[in-house]
Amino acid sequence: MPATKALKNRISRATLALREAEQPLRILGLLAWPLDVRNRFLASGGREMPRVEYPQVDTRSVESALQAARPLIAEAGPAREWLERIAERISMASHMINNLGTPDFFADSSRLYGAPDQALTDSGQSPLDLARRLRGIIDRLSHLDLGAPVGANASAEDVSRRMTAAVHKFFGDEAPEIEIVDNLSANATAGPDRIRIRSTAKFTDRDVEQLVHHEAGIHVTTGLNGRHQTDLPILAASHPGTTRTQEGLAVFAEFITGCMDLDRLSRLADRVLGIQMAAEGADFIEVYRHFLDESPDEAGMPGPTAAQKAAFEQTRRIFRGGVLTGGAPFTKDVVYLDGLLRVHDFLRSVVAAGRADVLMLLFCGKLDLDDVPVLCQLAELGLVRPPKFLPAWAADRRFLVSYLAYSGFLGRVRMGKVHTRYAEVLEQAPEVRFS
Repeated sequence: MPATKALKNRISRATLALREAEQPLRILGLLAWPLDVRNRFLASGGREMPRVEYPQVDTRSVESALQAARPLIAEAGPAREWLERIAERISMASHMINNLGTPDFFADSSRLYGAPDQALTDSGQSPLDLARRLRGIIDRLSHLDLGAPVGANASAEDVSRRMTAAVHKFFGDEAPEIEIVDNLSANATAGPDRIRIRSTAKFTDRDVEQLVHHEAGIHVTTGLNGRHQTDLPILAASHPGTTRTQEGLAVFAEFITGCMDLDRLSRLADRVLGIQMAAEGADFIEVYRHFLDESPDEAGMPGPTAAQKAAFEQTRRIFRGGVLTGGAPFTKDVVYLDGLLRVHDFLRSVVAAGRADVLMLLFCGKLDLDDVPVLCQLAELGLVRPPKFLPAWAADRRFLVSYLAYSGFLGRVRMGKVHTRYAEVLEQAPEVRFS
């Protein structure tokens, strides 16, 4: 199709219209719980159900903007299917927000992010299958002393100092502000303008580095790069259609930079298991007690322990926006493991196909892996700008491409007999105990 100025203008106008439709939707902010909800719950010994009220949300402006965008999308040529997919996701998110605190919230959340027991595309497995398999591997390693420091000793102020230094070094004049706040839907959240850290959160040494590479290295980077896509403004938007890929890329960043640990992997798996418990009818207190039972014993500690606070936060993530008596959780956290596997397999496939040129496309803004083919077309039309910012591990293509080539090579080598042989050997070998 010839690249005409009129076509490019129609595509740009359609993406701007979708950006305007998406902007009122700030899902995680609407789902945040005040700090006193946790304080009251822990003060009750975890025996009284939390009481949470959500704000009334008027999403008529979202629907109105989508209605204005649809005629433009219909004239967007090669970008039409991509933009229709985004419009559908924005509409679904709007519908979900209108069902806060009701059973319908779970149905909407499942359509947007998936459900734990829902089979994944191109796979007979579900997020629940992945979580159970990973949990099983981690449990077999639980006896090992990996040399981790005891406890989470870093404060929000410590993280703020580390994050401030990192973003100013990397983003310069465009560095986001670092804020410490009382109410937040996670330990930390990030956007192109600011990174927020929950004031009461405590962090391990690895938590701090994970936040730097996850929040700043990916979420802020793709947000700022998206802002520079003046011809495709929708690439600056963190709409739910991008969540799986963005979170998968962010967790991959934790791996490739060497700051991943078993505690982090455990949390990712356990959230999926907790969502399934809630979907099957477990209430907030039951899921909280499940997480608490899985935590290290801190008997004798005065006041709420770190384990109790961590169990509450894990449970809160699952029930925010849903029904506290069970049956209708928030399913966003099922995307992390699946997203990680998809991003890793995609990157390996890109290198195996000799298409390392596509690697930089992932950082041009907020996008989904399914968007890559059309974005390649739009780049050819001159509508996609190269990313201004790249995390160090992605900028070093010598290491990244060699790692992905080796990883792809491993994935194609049949090692079944080797694994079986060594499993038998190790079963007979005594545990190593150095004197």
